[in-house]
Amino acid sequence: MQGAVPKGFILSLSKGEALPRPGSSLSERLTGASFIDISKNMEIYRAARCLETLGHPTRLEAFRLLIKAGPEGLPVGEVQAHLDVPASTLSHHIALLVRAGLVEQRREGRVLRCLANFGLMNELVGFLADECCRGVSAPLPKRDAS
Repeated sequence: MQGAVPKGFILSLSKGEALPRPGSSLSERLTGASFIDISKNMEIYRAARCLETLGHPTRLEAFRLLIKAGPEGLPVGEVQAHLDVPASTLSHHIALLVRAGLVEQRREGRVLRCLANFGLMNELVGFLADECCRGVSAPLPKRDAS
């Protein structure tokens, strides 16, 4: 095996193999490695993280409020007034929404404005509806636990 791991793939290592040292070539360090496409798995993990973040009523309310506000978003103070939560509580919840990529914040002088990430929202909705009503194939046979 020569070269780097293709974009969107990870290496599948056999037991006992080590990850390559930084700067060493993969062919020097690994034998019998294969590539695994992780694009679908990464999609599901990203969707799960977003859904987990939205799984709290305060965060879901804040996100829906920012969706209603449209692309201009709302100042944090207005979000707080609408949700009627303490500033420290709101700060915590908004930080989690920002970390998940669902909300962006922009400083405008002394005002901190929150904006919904409509692109990610559309990706999430698309991910959830992508295979709607296509039917389900037979499950894969179980592998031996050995």
